Amino acid sequence: MNTGPAARNRRRMMALACTPALMAATIAAPAFAGDVTLPPISVGAGLRTSFTHTDIDGSSPKANDFSLDSARIYISGAALPFLKFSFDTDYDGGDSKLTVIDAIARFEFSPTMNIWAGRFLPPSDRANLNGPYYSNEWGFATEGIEDGFPFYAAGRDNGVAYWGDFGKLKVSVGGFDVPATDASSADSNHIVTAGRIQYDFWDAEPGYYLNGTYYGDKDILALGVAAQHANGDTALTADGLMEKKIGGGGVVSLEGEYAHYDAPFSGYGYAGQKSSDGGFGLAAYLFPQKIGIGQIQLLGKYASNSYDVPGPDVKRSTTEGDINYVIKSFNARLSLFFMDVNYTHAPGDYTQVGLGLQVQI
Repeated sequence: MNTGPAARNRRRMMALACTPALMAATIAAPAFAGDVTLPPISVGAGLRTSFTHTDIDGSSPKANDFSLDSARIYISGAALPFLKFSFDTDYDGGDSKLTVIDAIARFEFSPTMNIWAGRFLPPSDRANLNGPYYSNEWGFATEGIEDGFPFYAAGRDNGVAYWGDFGKLKVSVGGFDVPATDASSADSNHIVTAGRIQYDFWDAEPGYYLNGTYYGDKDILALGVAAQHANGDTALTADGLMEKKIGGGGVVSLEGEYAHYDAPFSGYGYAGQKSSDGGFGLAAYLFPQKIGIGQIQLLGKYASNSYDVPGPDVKRSTTEGDINYVIKSFNARLSLFFMDVNYTHAPGDYTQVGLGLQVQI
């Protein structure tokens, strides 16, 4: 089961290539039928869909919804061995819009020297760099802690970044546009500076992107810190992941993160907040036995966040429990999930039960 970030394109894409014979067949005049070889292009797709039953405190009747949460098309290729590109789109069921989330010119000279330019995930916390499709839990970015950086779409921003892998040390730094999510400085006079540093004590995690789990393919003990700054506002995060295959073949995962966001710097938050502080802890166990075509994983997550607003601080706690049926790592899995969200000094409490399906090719 190959689940490493460096293998994402190989996992989810199929190669398409225009061969010289095909090019010749489409040209009527023999004089113009010389060999022409176009660079290979890889195409893939992803889907997240769910049914949810939501009980909002004080609201009746209860909400029952079938949702197309996300549908993505992935396209990538290479003009030269060191010059590659990625172009990805996402249909967001929340606003029913199709958006370009990635458009990247990737200059990749060596593991230690890589320059990316365009629209992509900036250096940030692990959760942002794995996103919903490579997260361990179903409820990605539902607690106000993950993905709190400013962004244009799905955590992405427009800019340029350097990244490199130095053995088990990972470094990335870049400059990005200031999206409208930061209302105080969404203008052309400022940029977002972003950086991340991570050390892998056990197995290394090569590549720019990260995973929330490796389902036992790697033994992981990693600690990372990230920061973003724009026009006096700062975001700071510290995250860690421990994952180990134990005797008998089961996999134990422990993940945690602390985050501080100045506001209105954060992409997600609470209306009127001056800043927010919070964190989450996650524990999961993947059973080694196969049941049918997949394995059962039990997962629990608790998050707590505090928002500095005029008047009493608003506090939020989020509890999630998942029973995941992992068929083929991130390419095919089912999630039976439960979420309970509670606020102090604010309305909006709710509980939710749902069934989610994720498929990638």
